[in-house]
Amino acid sequence: MKSSDLDVLIVGAGAAGMMCAIEAGKRGRRVRVIDHASAPGEKIRISGGGRCNFTNLGTSGANFLSENPRFALSALKRFTQHDFLKMVERHGIAWHEKTLGQLFCDDSAKQIIRMLTDEMKAAGVVLSLGLGVKAIARDGARFTVDLDDGTRVSTASLVVATGGKSIPKMGATGWGYEVARQFDLRVTETRPALVPLTFEPGLLEQLKPLAGVAVDAVVKTAEKARSASFAEAMLFTHRGLSGPSILQISSYWREGEAITVDMAPGEDVAARLLAAKTENGKQAVHTALGHIIPRRLAEVICAREGLSGKLAEVGDKKLRAMAETVNAWTVKPVGSEGYRTAEVTLGGVDTAALDQQTMEAKSVPGLFFIGEVVDVTGWLGGYNFQWAWSSGWAAGQTC
Repeated sequence: MKSSDLDVLIVGAGAAGMMCAIEAGKRGRRVRVIDHASAPGEKIRISGGGRCNFTNLGTSGANFLSENPRFALSALKRFTQHDFLKMVERHGIAWHEKTLGQLFCDDSAKQIIRMLTDEMKAAGVVLSLGLGVKAIARDGARFTVDLDDGTRVSTASLVVATGGKSIPKMGATGWGYEVARQFDLRVTETRPALVPLTFEPGLLEQLKPLAGVAVDAVVKTAEKARSASFAEAMLFTHRGLSGPSILQISSYWREGEAITVDMAPGEDVAARLLAAKTENGKQAVHTALGHIIPRRLAEVICAREGLSGKLAEVGDKKLRAMAETVNAWTVKPVGSEGYRTAEVTLGGVDTAALDQQTMEAKSVPGLFFIGEVVDVTGWLGGYNFQWAWSSGWAAGQTC
């Protein structure tokens, strides 16, 4: 078997892996990055509608979920969103800010990938694509890694940057978790996150006419142990609910629990309807409600509540009950669309097993885990990319 020696072998040519390679290469390390995909940064390429929501100006530790939420702070503070933005601007990539501090490329996500691959090349990093790992063994102070092209690599540092299980059609697997377990590192419970939620068939049938309807909404978890609230757009789909507010709440929601949705934030729907009844009781109930929320949504809610006819013909109590459905709709999803459409994986390699300064396994010198494979999961809006940049940068200073 043909063998080669390296200082650093990084498995995974995604955001975290490439950032780590750049930093390690700058330190004069002999670095090789391998990935079973045919192109680097595939998740970068499809993100943000092809324009890559590459970071968020408001990034802080409060935007991340983990068994130890403080773990991410060190890396996030040492390589910040502003540091990555400087890198983007140095490469002449035009960008713009959307709502809530989200930064996107003006042109294409491919510019971010090109920036990273150019930086790797300048740092002397070797990139090998279409190449996977067959076996890993600890050999004294080094790692022996057998690749599926029949070659063997001996490396002082092994960096696992393979992401989680989300979007398996792009080749995502739980391989990084298997490596952690091979070296007796705990892996926390993993589940799809930033993912649309689904309804049971009966409710879906009732809400079928709403597929494609979007509203501004405030979505909350009903479970106090994981309380969260997000005020962003919500979209009705043919499977259930999606949109930014739902993707956000999915990271906190668990099967068997309900969520509460305010579909007219800032509006006292009961007061509006009662006032409309006084001013013009002859108008249809769904017409009056349609002045507050989208007309199709108003029609479906009126039908579900059994309210038809004119406002003047409906008692105040029934109008208040319907208003409650709008301002505080409590619904229990039956599941999510799963890893197929999840943007990230919640959970991962236990942070208690890693050094927060370096991302190195405490019990296995030379073994590093970075990015999504770690039990650090960001909100929607560029936070997960920032974690990839920050954790990759941190590991790159040491590996």
